[in-house]
Formats: sequence, C-alpha cells, structure tokens
Amino acid sequence: MRIATWNVNSIRSRIDRVEAWLQRTDVDVLAIQETKATDAQFPFDRLAALGYEVAHHGLNHWNGVAIVSRVGLADVVPSFADAPSWGEPPVVEARALTATCGGIKVTSVYVPNGRALEDPHMAYKLQWLAALRAQAQHSVEAGETAAIMGDWNIAPQDEDVWSMEYYLDKSHVSPPERAAFQAVLDTGFVDVVRPHTSEPGTFTYWDYTRLSFQKRRGMRIDFILGSPAFADRVLGAAIDREERKGKGASDHAPVVVEIAD
Repeated sequence: MRIATWNVNSIRSRIDRVEAWLQRTDVDVLAIQETKATDAQFPFDRLAALGYEVAHHGLNHWNGVAIVSRVGLADVVPSFADAPSWGEPPVVEARALTATCGGIKVTSVYVPNGRALEDPHMAYKLQWLAALRAQAQHSVEAGETAAIMGDWNIAPQDEDVWSMEYYLDKSHVSPPERAAFQAVLDTGFVDVVRPHTSEPGTFTYWDYTRLSFQKRRGMRIDFILGSPAFADRVLGAAIDREERKGKGASDHAPVVVEIAD
C-alpha cells in the first residue's frame, strides 16, 4: 500500500496535477493540505472518477485539509480534541482531518505557520501542537496503526534548512517549535521517511521567490510520522522532488511511504 502527503497550495489550482500524479504513482491514500476551499468548492467528483473516496474539511479560502483513499474511508473526524481556536471571532480552523483507510488511522495536518517568533500566532502554533501530541499519545497507548502526516511548518534538524544562519531569527527552527515536534516523537511516533531520504539537501518545500528551487534553497517541513505499529510495516519512502518542477507546481513536493499489507 502506498500512502502519501502533499501540501497542494490550492486544490482548485492544482487539481489537474493531483489527478495526473495519482494516476502516475498508483498511490492508495493521499493526505492533502492547504486546499484553500470550502466543501462546496472542493472537486470531489474529479477524484471520485479516479476511484477515490474523499473526505474534506474546509471552512473558507484559507487552510483546508483532505484525505482521498481507494482502500476505504471511515470514521471521519475533523480537527481533534482540545484543538485551540484562532481569529476574531475565535474558530477552530480547518487544519486537521482523521479517517480510517485500509485499517490505518490517517491524520492529515496543516500545522499553523507561527509567522514570527514573537507573534501571537506562534503561541497558537505551540498550543495546537500540544493538543496534537495528546492525540498521538492516545494512539500509541491504544496500539493503533496510525500515521500523522502533512505540512508541519517545522524543520526539526539543522540540515532541514538550506541555511541555519538565514533562519536563526525566523520561525520554523526555534527551540520551542522543535521541542513541540520532538514531543510528538516522544510519544512513540517515528519519522518513517528520513531513514530512506537522508541525503544532504533533501527538502520538501521551496519558496516561489528568489529562484529558491533552482538554487536548492529549501526546507524539509513535510513529514509522515507513524505509530510503532505503522512504522513496523514501512518498506520504503521517497520525496517526489520532480513534482515541484514545471508550470503550475505547488511549492511543496509530495512525500510517499510504501507499507506492507
């Protein structure tokens, strides 16, 4: 079974590429982030035509997460327990979606950006990650075969950014953010992709500006974390850097794992 995650940066702008990629890669389950669509705007029909069941959680033209599966889609739950709210008036944003696909509990996450080290959005990001950690802890204690995957907006290791000097006073690499990421790992979840993609300069995101992709100025911020029961089934993993190329590409690359049935 192939399971993947991809921040598509607008499903309506990227649906042609998503369709082509699913057909080319034979992926069974895809967690999508930053759909930038309401449920009414999401192209359910086009993915259904490819044989996928679809769950989507989107409230407006910001954020938005989805799961598409051709191995079953059940127990769909938007967000998660104790997720903090944001905005005025405060709302629980569309940043997480969980479903059971082929016996695996899949959670698609779009972690808040944080914006800047002293920004109120950073405190929100850390609160959000603390609530996510509680869900991870529950999954491990329950012995679930579970994967939490998506755009984490954190580069947990120095080699996950093209220049630590550039990022030192910016978000994504700060000690509190990295500690929050590590807290999820401390529950027993495992980064199942890194062992298979450990080469220097391995990134999943490249900004559209300043020729970042061409200059290899990227970040590794998209991850698939698996519970022990999930990690034990992983056969391999890859980051599809080629999908970042060409006209109309997302600024993120898909991340794929293959697991034993």
